[in-house]
Amino acid sequence: MKLFRYFVVRENGRPVAVLPLSLIDGLDPLGQLGARYPVTGAERGLLSHVWHCYDAWLPGERHLAAVVEAMRGLAAELEAEWYGFVNVAHDSPLREGLIGLGFPAEHIEDRFRLDLRGLPDPFAHATPRARINLRRGRRRAAEAGVWQRVGVAAESDLMEIGRLCARTAARHGTGGFYPPELFAEFVAGLGDLALAIEIRQEERLIAAGVVLRDGRRFHAWACGVDYDVKGGFSPYALLHAATAEQAVHEGCEVLEGGRGNATFKLRHGLSRLALDACLLRV
Repeated sequence: MKLFRYFVVRENGRPVAVLPLSLIDGLDPLGQLGARYPVTGAERGLLSHVWHCYDAWLPGERHLAAVVEAMRGLAAELEAEWYGFVNVAHDSPLREGLIGLGFPAEHIEDRFRLDLRGLPDPFAHATPRARINLRRGRRRAAEAGVWQRVGVAAESDLMEIGRLCARTAARHGTGGFYPPELFAEFVAGLGDLALAIEIRQEERLIAAGVVLRDGRRFHAWACGVDYDVKGGFSPYALLHAATAEQAVHEGCEVLEGGRGNATFKLRHGLSRLALDACLLRV
């Protein structure tokens, strides 16, 4: 079962805070909670946002107590066993507010980001070895007929990109995050807020990323990679480089690099930000 609700906090009729919620059977789809909470993972939970969102927050934390109370009531009504927030930044006011309301805060994952302000180029903080590998990889890729394209995602073949993302995620047991038809419909509906970055060898798609932009941050939201290439280069490294350079080109302050692949991201100059889960029994 999966169900979505939206809380809207209003003052004198004016909306001042919004929180999307998801009710899911199978509280722990990524297997991150079992070592931190007394759960099997199969329980029903009412959670903030969705698991794939690495940036859970609530605008207007002063309304947090009212939101949490309403959330608890809705969780009981929907017969959820747990409720709360996942993917809360460790240094956020939201985390501190939830702790003050009695929620534990348990580290579950890290996200990675790169502050682009004042950098001469997006690889300025990368290790010397990473920069050497990037130059060599780009040279080899060019010799092997690789090229890239950046454009509004709605104008790309989103079914093709969605299938590649799903195959990549399936290696980690999360292929269901990218049902190609739903993925294509959702991304197309974002208009020019979503970009597609495609890396192709001849005409074959070997890496693709869908990037979300909000004017200040450049979110590397979803990606897929096919490592079965000829030429001795990493399609993922090419995709990361193209994404970072596009972020700089658009004048963004921050590249949000998503979760996972810590070794690569730290080597390429991104910094780590811990994410916590803050959950209570209903």
